[in-house]
Amino acid sequence: MTPAAGLNFDEGFLWLTFLLIGLATTLPRASFIVLGNRVVLPSVVQRALRYAPAAALAAIVVPDIVLVGGSFAPFNPKLAAAAATVAAALLSRNPWLPFIAGMGTLLTLRMGLGW
Repeated sequence: MTPAAGLNFDEGFLWLTFLLIGLATTLPRASFIVLGNRVVLPSVVQRALRYAPAAALAAIVVPDIVLVGGSFAPFNPKLAAAAATVAAALLSRNPWLPFIAGMGTLLTLRMGLGW
C-alpha cells in the first residue's frame, strides 16, 4: 500500500481499524437487544430518550427551513410555510390541514409572489 500523508499503514492496521469502528457502532445498538429487560435505564435517561425522535427530526428539518444558500434568511418562503404548518397543527386537529396550509403558503409565495 502507498503511504498516506507520510504515514505508513499496513493492511493489518487498516483491518483492525475497520473492526474497531464496526464494534464501536454495533455494540451500543446491540446492547439494547441482547440485554433486553435485564438492565433498566435510569428514569432520567428514559425521560430524556422520549425527546430523541423529535430532536433528530428537528436537527434534520430546521437547517433546511432557516438557511438559504448557506446563510440565515429570516424571510424566506420555507420558513413562512413552516410557520403556517405549525399554526394549522396547533389550531386544528385535522391531520390534512397543516399539510394544506404549509404547501398552500409555500406555493403562493414561490409562484404567486415570486418570492
